[in-house]
Amino acid sequence: MKQVKDLREYLEILDGLNELQEIDLEVDWNLEIGAIIRRAYDLRAPAPLFNKIKDTEDGFRVLGGSAGLSTKPEIKFGRIAASLGFAPSTDINEIVVAITDAIEKDGIPPQVVDSGACQENIMLGDDVDLLCFPTPHIHDGDGGRYINTWGTIIAQTPDKSWTNWSINRIMLLDKNRMTGLVPPQQHLGIIHQMWADKGEPTPFALALGAPPAVPFFSGMPIPEKISEQNVYGALYGEGIPVVKCKTVDLHVPADSEIIIEGTISETQRVSEGPMGEFAGYMGAHDTPQPVYNVSAITYRNNPILPVVYAGVPVEDTQTCCGTMYSAAILHELRANDFPVTSCFLLFESAAHLLVVTVPRPCESMEDTHDLTHKAKNIIFKSKPGVDIPKVLLVDDDIDPSDADQVMWAIATRVHPQKDAHYYYHQKTLPLLHYLNVAEKKDMSSTKLILNGLIPGFDRCEISGFEYNVPEDLQKKVLHNWSKYGYK
Repeated sequence: MKQVKDLREYLEILDGLNELQEIDLEVDWNLEIGAIIRRAYDLRAPAPLFNKIKDTEDGFRVLGGSAGLSTKPEIKFGRIAASLGFAPSTDINEIVVAITDAIEKDGIPPQVVDSGACQENIMLGDDVDLLCFPTPHIHDGDGGRYINTWGTIIAQTPDKSWTNWSINRIMLLDKNRMTGLVPPQQHLGIIHQMWADKGEPTPFALALGAPPAVPFFSGMPIPEKISEQNVYGALYGEGIPVVKCKTVDLHVPADSEIIIEGTISETQRVSEGPMGEFAGYMGAHDTPQPVYNVSAITYRNNPILPVVYAGVPVEDTQTCCGTMYSAAILHELRANDFPVTSCFLLFESAAHLLVVTVPRPCESMEDTHDLTHKAKNIIFKSKPGVDIPKVLLVDDDIDPSDADQVMWAIATRVHPQKDAHYYYHQKTLPLLHYLNVAEKKDMSSTKLILNGLIPGFDRCEISGFEYNVPEDLQKKVLHNWSKYGYK
């Protein structure tokens, strides 16, 4: 695998795969862009690139669905693979393992360069104008126009020992102010509190349209004080090129499309939201959130703004979290000597169901329940496990990334009484739709592990093409498939 240099190189890759659809008809930033992106997700159609947008300067563009799924079975996960520098046909479980291996390596810091394409155009001070970009009103019912749904917020601790990349939604307020979620339990919120404790605002940079792997690493829940940019470097064996910002002491990916610089206020708060979110539902109400005061904007010629329409599966938020959370959990399980083959946060579950596969078979029913409780102590106490409400343990004859196989395993291997294990008062993500008001406020709820492990003495052979059709006959059938009349 290799780093994809920038978003434009990535678009060339998508175009070569017939996974990019350029749209030259003028579209409206108000709901129409969002509707087209959503329809493309639902059909697993090529990623839409909007070249002409109402009330927007010529050359300013919007990209949707950059990490969506494909309708082509051989490259179903091709956009994810290509974003991360793998061949488009690479198995998604292989990608998860490669990212897990990178977490366990020594990090490689970024390469500081003198200049970058992200600074071809510069707005400073009174010239700053966030409204020049084709920021969409995405969902009918959103509290405003959301400029950040697939960009990376870069923040650093006051002592500069830890640089954090994260993705959190950000809504426009006016030409030089924004607001967005700064969750106190997440790393951005922890760093923001460090600056607030000093009585100072938090310097930030928002990288929109960074190299396509950057959003994936920004959505990776690794432990506190580990910098995502260094894990990025470990995956590729070289650091990402970064350039110094114009008005804050931070470095950003040099070949990003758009960079927004400034500070997050430690005192100013305004109403933010609601917004359609990854769980598949519209937010019920708005909440007070910190103000982002913008001091500079830099951008490439003919800049591209990436956009995600968060909602029912499968969309980019879920493919990003599904991939990167899987790697982070696999790392935690390995580090704690849990017998794991692979794991996957299933896209189709809106990132609500983690599937963990275990080398088969366990020797006894007691062994399977011991593993259930060990899994609980590792997963739910980990950084990524806070956001995961449900886990399925299953033998490794199941592909955890295949929703059909997972559904079959739940239906046929989980005893409705004996194999459902409930764990109360666990830390949780408050954005989960089914939580009541008290649970959201306390960020605590019940979590579930389904034990689908089958002891060796009770195992039956699987009835299926790959399992009990003789290998030579499999080859014959596959070889003759078109001769039978199938396309």
